[in-house]
Amino acid sequence: MKKILIIEDDLIMRENMAELLTLVGYKINTAEDGKVGVEKAKSFLPDLIICDIRMPVLDGYGVLHILSKEVSTASIPFIFVTAKTERNDLRKGMEMGADDYLTKPFDDTELLKAVETRLKKSDLLSKPEKAKSKTINENDLINSINKLATNSEPTIYAHKEQVFKTGDYPHYLFFVEEGSVKTYRFNEEGKELISSIYHHGEFFGFKPIIENRTYLESAEAIEDSKLKRIPKDKFISLIGKNKNVLSKLVKIISKSLTEKEQELMQMAYDSVRKRVALRLIELIPDDSDSSITITRSDLAAMVGTTSETLVRTLAELKDLEIIETDMHSISLLNRGKLMEFAKNW
Repeated sequence: MKKILIIEDDLIMRENMAELLTLVGYKINTAEDGKVGVEKAKSFLPDLIICDIRMPVLDGYGVLHILSKEVSTASIPFIFVTAKTERNDLRKGMEMGADDYLTKPFDDTELLKAVETRLKKSDLLSKPEKAKSKTINENDLINSINKLATNSEPTIYAHKEQVFKTGDYPHYLFFVEEGSVKTYRFNEEGKELISSIYHHGEFFGFKPIIENRTYLESAEAIEDSKLKRIPKDKFISLIGKNKNVLSKLVKIISKSLTEKEQELMQMAYDSVRKRVALRLIELIPDDSDSSITITRSDLAAMVGTTSETLVRTLAELKDLEIIETDMHSISLLNRGKLMEFAKNW
């Protein structure tokens, strides 16, 4: 059964389209604005998206832009819905990569024909892809890189010890065997801005090697950590011998850029409570030892708020028995309640 996501702020129109497409055998999901639509597109992974242009919170252009940057959603066919008075906006939508458009008001036959045509074309285009050789997944990529470091002893970095600094030339690709490392930079006012945190099983520092440039940010251990260092020449040799490795790295870079866009959206639209909850869901591993060692200032920098506001939010989560805290770590007691807390804010 083909899946279709309808993103439309007009309740009646949204329900009418959903009812019709359900009747003819499609599995339907709906969203009332662009922001919700982006979230549902990533979880629902539809075969087709029907999206209004003019919507609150995030318009159709923003939806298409964000989804086109995400590997999992970039190839989903996209149909814009627009009013006659907005037809001049269609050129912009088509230039951005929309596949088709419907002009309001349209009848049932027009909608069904547009959907059927677009899904048939999508199926035809996808057939050559299915015949291609299987590319490596992320675990294979990690294993390939980890093999390069099997003969080297891990380097131990103490808490707050610098791994590299802005302006250094890269000599190694780093693989986190134990502990956690943050990458960061400073803005014009001297405020520290954390870009990423890497945990066990993750690697970092490959972009400067691929782009043949110096580091644009610094890296520091946020707890006692063991890192495997893969020499730059060995990493470049691996890329040269295996195009799948390079392809996967490009996808990871694309995913990273999309995540940064999502973070900017969260900064603009989400409350501090929701940003804190979402960041904790991301950072704390989903296993029996669900905890992370991180300073309040580091977490505040990642969320985009002050340490004082963060401490108040953590205290609220603690009172709700969602987390437990001490001077150096945060433990997650109930992931489900934390996810519900994020949804409510």
